[in-house]
Order: sequence, then structure tokens, then C-alpha cells
Amino acid sequence: MPDPVPAPVFDALARGGGGSGAASFLRLAQFGKHLMLLRRVVDAAREAQHPEAGRVGDAYDLLVRAQENAPDRVAAVLRHPTVGVWARRTALALAGHRSEEPRPAGMAAVAAAAALRGAVDARIEVPLDGPTVPLPSLGRALVGARGGRALFETRGGLATVRAERGLRVAVPEDPHEDAPGWHALRRLAAEHRGRRIELLLDDQDPDRMPGAAPVARRLGARELDHWRRTLGGAWRLLVEHHWTVADETEGTVVTLTPITAPGGRLHTSATARHAFGNLGLSTPPDPVLLALTFAHEVQHAKLTALLDLVDLTLPEDGSRYYAPWRPDPRPASGLLQGVYAHLGVAGFWRRHRHTLAGEGARRAHAEFAHWRRSTADASRALAASGRLTAEGGRFLGAADRTLCRWLAEPVPAEAEEAAGAAARAHLARWRERNG
Repeated sequence: MPDPVPAPVFDALARGGGGSGAASFLRLAQFGKHLMLLRRVVDAAREAQHPEAGRVGDAYDLLVRAQENAPDRVAAVLRHPTVGVWARRTALALAGHRSEEPRPAGMAAVAAAAALRGAVDARIEVPLDGPTVPLPSLGRALVGARGGRALFETRGGLATVRAERGLRVAVPEDPHEDAPGWHALRRLAAEHRGRRIELLLDDQDPDRMPGAAPVARRLGARELDHWRRTLGGAWRLLVEHHWTVADETEGTVVTLTPITAPGGRLHTSATARHAFGNLGLSTPPDPVLLALTFAHEVQHAKLTALLDLVDLTLPEDGSRYYAPWRPDPRPASGLLQGVYAHLGVAGFWRRHRHTLAGEGARRAHAEFAHWRRSTADASRALAASGRLTAEGGRFLGAADRTLCRWLAEPVPAEAEEAAGAAARAHLARWRERNG
């Protein structure tokens, strides 16, 4: 068993779950990754002799001071998903591994947010993004200027942002509430049976969902109310019937980012590889679909975090495989992601079918029958591919044993027939498209 991952954690994850213990381990590992990336930005800026290298070093010193003063509160800034996205991209660009212009001055925005969170008096220049100054994990100040820098100052737990050629904006005492000139990252909170979850709605940070199509505007008050009510219903459902998913959602998800659903689809969701803690999704139509989205995307989040610690597939060699949930052939790494995510989907329907009656129950039984069979078929194709590492073989073997137990559970005959028909139809469409 690889040293970076304790065997009990690895095995629990491989079986499809892990609960709060595995989520805590992965969250801590990702926190360490963010710390290393931030330090790497400082060193890479110095090595590249970037003109901002001195400012980056000063900002990092402020960040360290804030963390020493209030480690728990500052950790909310350091583990914020967009901090990792920005730091990784910037470190790679400074080292010449990306063609884009690096933005190392973003370290000042991270340090400013940390200083405010950590109650450290500070004065630092921060970069603009268009006419705004984003502060990771908090929100953005609408200073109205373009180009140049803005001055961030915090004293006694209150902060202001003033642009060279723009407005002066006071950050409200609760930065997660809107105020004149301030667009907050607004809270989404839900509570049931004494279990509370608090997430942030990120509909503005420029780094919020790389690779997806974020909604290009802030949500209005009615939309925000819909998201809050839908989260309340989804959280109630998870706490009542899907407690492992509830534990893992609470332990891994930090922000929700609204994204656009392509071409007439009812709903879509995504998890970005290097934005651990952020879940992108289109407007959830109802609590059940939101709860299912958590069951699906938290699996992706757990697996991507695990893959930072241990390789489960071999380097790509061009091989492609059938995935019963995609229209296109997938590499082994992509098929593994799909298997693990749909293990979560099948597990959700396995429990949810027993909470319903009538047509709802019939549909849930069919969903369970379909996803357990499709996921098991894909798992066995992947096991036979020869593209897994030894650890990957062990991981997939445990997942397959979970699926085998589920395949032995009885479902109504019509559900099994519907699942088989859906699988055959998907394969026929896939062959028509791909040969």
C-alpha cells in the first residue's frame, strides 16, 4: 500500500465511500497542496526574475503572519478552491510550462483576504480584474477603475479597497453579505436534525470553474432563494437517507458555481481537476436532483484528490474504451473517473428507491438496476484493459466487489427489463457514432 494514503482510508474510498474520515484526510492533503503551491509561486517568481517578485514575497510574508495569528480562520482562505487554481496556473506559467502571461500579483489578493480573516492590520496593493478587485473566499470590490492597482487596507477587523483612479469601497463587517460597492460570495446554508452545512455560491471569481462554462452574471435574489430552498431539501434528504454522502459533502464541498447546461439538457454538473472543493452545476430543478448531484460529483472530488497522492492508471497510450454514460470513447483514466462517479449514482438510487412509492419507486428501481449493471460492465472492461497500476487494480477490485453485492439485490422484473433496454439503446447509439 502506498505510504501517502493509509490503508484503511484507501480501502474505504475504494469500496465507494469513506465517510467523514476519508473526507477529512483528503481535505487535509489538498490543504497541504495549496500551501506548497503558494510557496512555489514565490520561488518561481524569484527564479524567473519576474518584476513582481518582490511584491509577491512581501504578500507571502503577510499571508504567513495572518496564518500564525489565526490559523483556523485563515485556513478558510488558503483551502478555497480558486486559490489552488490560481497558484497552480501561476507557478506553471512562471516556469514556462504555460503560454499565458503569469499573474503572480494575485498573491496580494490572497494575503489581503487572509489578513482580514486573521484580524491582522495591513496595507497592501492588490490587482484589479476589470473594474473589480476579487478577494478569494470573500467577494469582490466594485472600484470602477480599469488597469493599475488598488490599495487594500484593514484595521481593527474592518477593511477598505481604494483604486488609484476609482472608488473607495468598504468591505462589510460580514463580507458574505452584499453592501454598496461590494459583491459578496453569498452563503448557502441548510440544517436538519442538528446537522448544518454552509457553502458559498461562487458566481464571480475569475478562477471559479476552469474548463466549464460558468454563468456569466451574478444570480438575482429570486434565483438565490431557489438555490437556498433546493439545498435545504437536498440536505434533508441526504441526512435522512444518505448519511455517508452527507458526511462526504460536508467534508469536501466548499463552493457551488452556477454553470450553463448545454443544448437543451435539464441539468449538468462538473468537478474541475484542480479546484478541489468547488462543484459546478446548472440550476438544480429539485432537491432530489441536487442530492444526486452531490452523490455523483463528490465521488469525482474524492478520486481527483486521491490521484494527487497515488497513480491508479498507467500513462496514456492512446487506448479508448466504451463508457455506458458517454457518447465518445474514453481513455482508461476517464473510464475510471466514470466508474467511480457512477458507483455513487448507483448507490444513491439503491437507497432512494426504498423511500418512494408508486411510479417514483418504479423509476428509482430502474435507475438502480441500470447504473449498477452499466457501472459493473465498465469496471470489468477497465480491469481487463491492462491500463491499471497495482494500486489501481486493488482500488477497482474493491469497487467491483461493492457492485457485485448490489447486483445480487432483487429489483422488480420490469426495472431490470427497462435497465437492459436502456443499456442496449445507448450501446447502439454509441456504435453508430463511433463504429
